[in-house]
Amino acid sequence: MRKRFSLLTVTVIVLLAIVAGAQLNRMFSGDNIYQQVGKFNDVLNLTYKYYVDDVDSQKLTEAAINGLLGQLDPHSVYIPASAMQKVTEDFQGSFEGIGIEYQVLNDTLLVVAPIVGGPSEALGIQSGDKIVKINDSSAIGITQEGVQKKLRGPKGSHVKVTIVRTGIKDIIEFDIARDKIPIYTVDASFMIDSETGYVNVNRFAAKTHEEFMEALGKLRAAGMRRLVLDLRTNAGGYLEQAYKMVDEILPKGRKIVYTKGRRPEFDEEYVASGVGRYQELGLVVLVNNGSASASEIVAGAIQDWDRGLIVGETTFGKGLVQRQFDLKDGSAFRLTTARYYTPSGRLIQRPYDKDKAKYQREPFERDEQEGENIAHEAEKDSTRQRFKTMGGRVVYGGGGITPDYIVKSDRLNEYTVQLRSKLVFLQAADKYLDQHGTELKAKYGKDARRFVEEFEVTPQMLADLQEIAKNKGVAFNQELYDKDLRYIKAFAKAYIARGVWGNEGSVEVMLKEDAQFKKAMSLFPEAEKIAKAMTGKQ
Repeated sequence: MRKRFSLLTVTVIVLLAIVAGAQLNRMFSGDNIYQQVGKFNDVLNLTYKYYVDDVDSQKLTEAAINGLLGQLDPHSVYIPASAMQKVTEDFQGSFEGIGIEYQVLNDTLLVVAPIVGGPSEALGIQSGDKIVKINDSSAIGITQEGVQKKLRGPKGSHVKVTIVRTGIKDIIEFDIARDKIPIYTVDASFMIDSETGYVNVNRFAAKTHEEFMEALGKLRAAGMRRLVLDLRTNAGGYLEQAYKMVDEILPKGRKIVYTKGRRPEFDEEYVASGVGRYQELGLVVLVNNGSASASEIVAGAIQDWDRGLIVGETTFGKGLVQRQFDLKDGSAFRLTTARYYTPSGRLIQRPYDKDKAKYQREPFERDEQEGENIAHEAEKDSTRQRFKTMGGRVVYGGGGITPDYIVKSDRLNEYTVQLRSKLVFLQAADKYLDQHGTELKAKYGKDARRFVEEFEVTPQMLADLQEIAKNKGVAFNQELYDKDLRYIKAFAKAYIARGVWGNEGSVEVMLKEDAQFKKAMSLFPEAEKIAKAMTGKQ
């Protein structure tokens, strides 16, 4: 044995065993992850035990989690338990309550609009109603938080509200059975003319595809042959819902989006099934610098396949896929697990570094040159990687979706921004509807289109608006007022329309002043020409 196993041999074997053991430990511990967890546990315990003041261990742990995720990409984030209910409602598309859009205005709880399909609408509660009591307690001076606390509640539970309504002398009481209230992601859908439909989608939640199809069905029945799909300021949401939307408009076998992660279980590919009901629809998509993630999936697939035209401003540039992990205390965190790519292979994600504030600000500080960009000459000097659409047009990856026609949105000046942020337009509309709502409804009925075409904001209405602004501390500025006058008139009119016809009335008013939308409407011949080349039809 001594001859067969010398001291040197034994030493080498021991060293190899140590090295092998270290490698196995690293393999199974995830690069010493257990050692690192132990280190954090030691720091937390020692701090809790010896720090000069009492410490909140939960607060310290959450700060550590935020610090950990802060070392990753800008979209891996922690969601505290206190915020999870709102997050869940937004993405599942519902909450439990009485079903109203509201605003606390001058200490008064104003019903901006009943939510379609909710119990308040079913009982006849109307836009402009003022809730003065909730369960026999005064609602005057109630806060936004107080409204949610008193009006939301489990499905089937009851709440009594007392309402003052313009034109009716006596107060009105309603006993409302709370219900599950839908949170719609399709803000508005209506016909622009005899053959053009318009659909605005504000995010991609659990029922977005279902809502989208309902809207398209309604518009097709009204004669729609072409569509303006508005994804401006849509920050994204569920990737699957974006895929389902595009699946309705692309031919069978067309790749819509694919994802690639470090781990193969996060690699996925989404391909058009061919069952889409709107493959022949003329299409123009509106985007801006607030369009992100799932919105960019839709715009990227349509652009890569030359299925239609993209109009507006370069999108945000978020091409990272997050998975949400729920934690035992009701909190959660979202971790980036993959990157997504458009059909041509473009990664839409912008470069990012540790300066997350700069990353979030950058898309809104671009100085793009307006004009036709079918050949994407606007990006020709870019260092970004080049790709080609199905029709051979050059497009670029690594920085959002740049439109085929770049049209900047108009920027409101400081005076107009204050009028909106301080609810001046809302209060002015409420005052006007208090005085003229009955005759307005009698004149126009359900015909929002006629209101849009005929109604004019009068000098008296503008004077009332200025007076309300003054009372809210917004100093009048003649130069800024004159510069934005057409938008001020449009907002004044839109808020009145919203009080009578809801979001669709308001949106239809604002489209009259919308340069991006007007350009989109002029481009259908070009969009249809490109799409015919893609399908091989003439």
